[in-house]
Order: sequence, then C-alpha cells, then structure tokens
Amino acid sequence: MPEDLPIVASGTGRDALRADCANCFGLCCVALTLTASADFAIDKEAGEPCRNLRDDFRCGIHTRLRPAGFSGCTVYDCFGAGQKVSQGTYGGRDWRSEPDTAAQMFQVFPVMRQLHELLQYLTEALTLPAAAPVHGELRSALGATERLTQGSPEDLAALDVSEHREGVAALLLRAGELARRAGPRSRSRDRRVRRGADLMGARLRGADLRGADLRGAYLIAADLRGADLRGAELIGADFRDADLSGADLTGALFLTQMQLNAAKGDAATRLPELFARPTHW
Repeated sequence: MPEDLPIVASGTGRDALRADCANCFGLCCVALTLTASADFAIDKEAGEPCRNLRDDFRCGIHTRLRPAGFSGCTVYDCFGAGQKVSQGTYGGRDWRSEPDTAAQMFQVFPVMRQLHELLQYLTEALTLPAAAPVHGELRSALGATERLTQGSPEDLAALDVSEHREGVAALLLRAGELARRAGPRSRSRDRRVRRGADLMGARLRGADLRGADLRGAYLIAADLRGADLRGAELIGADFRDADLSGADLTGALFLTQMQLNAAKGDAATRLPELFARPTHW
C-alpha cells in the first residue's frame, strides 16, 4: 500500500480515480512483477503475493517501505483501479477466499489500471477551458472508457486496451496543444526541451518551462530546482529522482501523483490543489 498516496473513500469522479487501499485486495502487491533493484528489495513473479502482504490485505511494513528497500511501492498509483476491481468487477469476492478467481483477477487489474489512468486524463482535459473545441469528443471518450471499466471479468481480461488507448491519446494531444497555446508561454526555450526528449540528469535549474511540451520526456535525475513548469504538458514524463525543490507546477497539464511520488521536492515546491505533497520530500 503506497505510503505517499492519500486514502479516500470510493466514489465517483476524481475520488474514484484515487487509490482506496482499504477497499482493495492488495492487488498491486500480488498481480505485478517486482524485480530486485533500487526500488524493490526482492524479486517477485506476477501472481505471487509480496512477502510483506498481510492476511488482511494490508502492507506489513507500510510505515517503513522506503528504509526497507521498497521505495517503488511508495511511488506506484493504481488510479483507483484496485478498489474498482475488488469491489466492483468482483463484487467483494477476494482471491484468497475464492482462489478460482485469482488468475483472472490478476489479469484484469492491469487492464483496469490503464483504463482508470485514461479516465483521469480525460477528466482533467474536460476542465480545460481552452480545450472546449474538443470537449464533445472528450466526453464521448470518457463515456466509452467508463463503459469499458464496467465490463465483466471475462470482457476485461480479453480486452486489448492498446487500440482504445491510442485513440484517447490522440484526443488528449489535441486538448493539450489547445491548452498550452492559450496558457503561459516561455519567451525563450531550450532546444533540448521537447516531446520525448532525453533530459536525464539535465541541468534545468531555474528554467522557464512554461507551456513546454514534455510529453514522454526522460527527466530522470534532472535538476529542476526552481523551474517554472506552469502550463507544461507532462503526460508520460519520467520524473524519477528529478529534483523539483522550489519548482512551480501549478497549472501543469496532466500531472499525476505518481510522477510527484517518484521525484524529489521540498516545502517550497508549488503543486496544484488536488495533489498531496509526498511524505518523503
């Protein structure tokens, strides 16, 4: 159970897209493969419960995940897919008491997670006034994605989510471009700063990145101290170990809690209202 994610009740809208670990059967602790690394202290195959998962589906080392070598667990975010699969798709039937559901449930969970991630992006895109020209298409895509999440376990297990994801991604790209065009823009731009750029370890301290297109950019261990990221588009940007101390991310587009959890920051880092400041900052 990620220590940096706020635990909220299941519900509708944005609340339903935030992890509610109390209503999940520890799916991220079982369904996913872990590889021993700086992020995980152990190797674990998909379908094998983590050794720290208790009988009540809670994490036995929740309060000391980072010092115990499980920092990757504090970064992960299921976007509310865990409780949706546990309480919705399977109606509260857990894989321990009904082991015949286990293999399928663990197959359904990563599919649901991808759908919930898309729901989060689509929900945000509909709040962007500048994206009004595509709001109708966004609402249609949101409805179609929600309907997919309500499918049967068999439908979800068989779903090839990649095709649906590609269509939504193209629509989000248009929404992001409209929002960036209407928002704050840097007058001077580092030519390295572009979509999908390799900015690993880049020195961007104090950089004016307002309105930058950083979709899919590799910002691993980048120095972004004091950088201005207002209005920057961040879908898929990799912020692992990036230093966001004193950076301004208010108004950043398609930022996720998972990206913040993967980064470093401090009390001076400015965040959008909906996000929690990670406890390790």
